[in-house]
Amino acid sequence: MFEEEEKITKSFVLAAFGWAIFGMLVGLLAAVQLYLPQLNFANEYINFGKIRPIHTNAVIFGMVCNFLIGLSLYVLCKSSSVNLTYLGLVKVLFWGWQLVLVLGVVTLSMGYTSTKEYAEMEWPLDIAIVVLWLIFGFVFFSTLARRKVQHIFVSNWFSGAVIIVIALIFVVNNLAMPLYPFKSYSIFSGVSDSLVQWWWGHNAVGFLLTAVFVGTNYYFIPKVVDRPIYSYRLSLITFWGLIGFYTWAGTHHLVYTSVPSWIQNIGVVMSLLLWLPSWAGAFNAWMTAISNREARKTNPIVWFFMSSIVYYALATFEGPLMAIRWFNQIAHNSSWVIGHVHSGALGWVGMTVIATLYYLIPKLYNRPLYSYTLVKVHFVLAHLGVLFYIVSLWIGGIGQGSMWLSLTDYGTLAYSFSQVLDFIHPYMLGRALGGGFYVLGMFLMAYNLFMTVRVRTKLTEQKA
Repeated sequence: MFEEEEKITKSFVLAAFGWAIFGMLVGLLAAVQLYLPQLNFANEYINFGKIRPIHTNAVIFGMVCNFLIGLSLYVLCKSSSVNLTYLGLVKVLFWGWQLVLVLGVVTLSMGYTSTKEYAEMEWPLDIAIVVLWLIFGFVFFSTLARRKVQHIFVSNWFSGAVIIVIALIFVVNNLAMPLYPFKSYSIFSGVSDSLVQWWWGHNAVGFLLTAVFVGTNYYFIPKVVDRPIYSYRLSLITFWGLIGFYTWAGTHHLVYTSVPSWIQNIGVVMSLLLWLPSWAGAFNAWMTAISNREARKTNPIVWFFMSSIVYYALATFEGPLMAIRWFNQIAHNSSWVIGHVHSGALGWVGMTVIATLYYLIPKLYNRPLYSYTLVKVHFVLAHLGVLFYIVSLWIGGIGQGSMWLSLTDYGTLAYSFSQVLDFIHPYMLGRALGGGFYVLGMFLMAYNLFMTVRVRTKLTEQKA
C-alpha cells in the first residue's frame, strides 16, 4: 500500500544521514581549528569563519530538515491510512532541497552570506527554500485532509506546527533588499534586527530541533518498545505549552542589551515557563520507553532513545537557567552556551536520529539489523563524545565567564582577552576529542547500516 511512500522515505532519511556525517565532519574540523588554528592552512575556503556556518546549515537544513520531511510524511501516511498526494511534487521537493543545500555549501565557502545566525544563505537560496517548503506544506496538509481515520495522530500535530511556524519566521527574518546576485541587506536594522533574528533563531531551535523530535518520539518509541504512549494528556500539555511559550522566549538571548527591559523580561518569564511542557514531554517519552522491561534491558536502540530523553531534559533545564539574569551574566557569550547547544544537538537531536534510523532503515529494506553489537559500541562512543564535549565546555565556559567579570581593586579588568584565551585553550582539546568520538560512532553506524542493506541485496540477487 505504501511502496512509493517508503521509497521516498528512504531517499530522505539516507540524505539526512549523509548530510549528518558531512555536517559533523565540518564541525569536527572547526573544533580542531579552535585548538590548533594553524590547521586552517591559511586557506580561505576552510577558515573557521566559513566552515562554521557550513556546519550549522548542513546539520539544520541538511540532516534535520531531510529527517523532518521524510519522517513526517511517513508517519502521516502510516497513522492516517492514506497514500501521499502529488508524489511527483515530493520528488521535486527532494531533489530541489538537495540542490539548494549543495549551492548553500558552495556559496558559503565563497563568502556569500547574510551573516544571520542559522540563516546565512543569501536571498536566491532563501526564495528557493520558501518555495520548496510551501510544496512540503501543501503535500502534508492535502494528504492530512484525505486521511481515512478521524483522529489526527499526535506526531502529526507537531509536524503541522513545525511547517506553519517555520514558514512564518523564516520568511520574516529573511526579508531583505537584494543588491545583486548573492548579496542583499536586511530590511531590519539595529534593535529591530536583533529582535527578529532571535525570534527566528530561538524558534528554529524550538521547532526544527525540538518539536520535530518530540513528535518523532511519540511515534517511534511506542513502535520500538511495542507499547502505547504513556499519557495522551501529557502530550497535549507538551504540544500547547511549546506552541504557547516557545515563540516568546527568543529575547532571552538579548538580556543586558539595548532591547527594552520589558521585552527582555518576557523572554525570561517564557523561558522559565518552558520547563513545564518540556519536562512533561520528556517524562511522557521516558515512561513510554521504560514500559517494556525486556526491551529496555536488551535493546540498544531503546538505550539511544532513553539517552536522547535524558539529554532533552538536561538541555531544557539549561535553557531556562541561562535566561535567569544572574546566571546569564556569567554564561552569556562563553563556551558554556556552546556546550548547552551541543548537549541538545548531539545528545537530544543526534541520538534521536540515530535511534530512529537504526529502527527504520532495516524495516524499510525488510532486513534485520546487521549487528546489535556494533550498536552497543556506537552507544559507548556517542556518550563519550557528548560527555567530553559538553563537560569541557561547561567547566571552561564558567571559568571564562568568571574571568571576564573579574575586576581589580581599581575597577579595571583583571584579565586580558589573551589570558582568557590561554585559559580556555585546553578545554578546546576536550571539545575536539568529544567531536572525534561522536563522528567515529557515526562512521560505525554507516558501516552497520550499509551491511544491513548490502546483505539484503545479495539475498535478493540469489533468489532472482
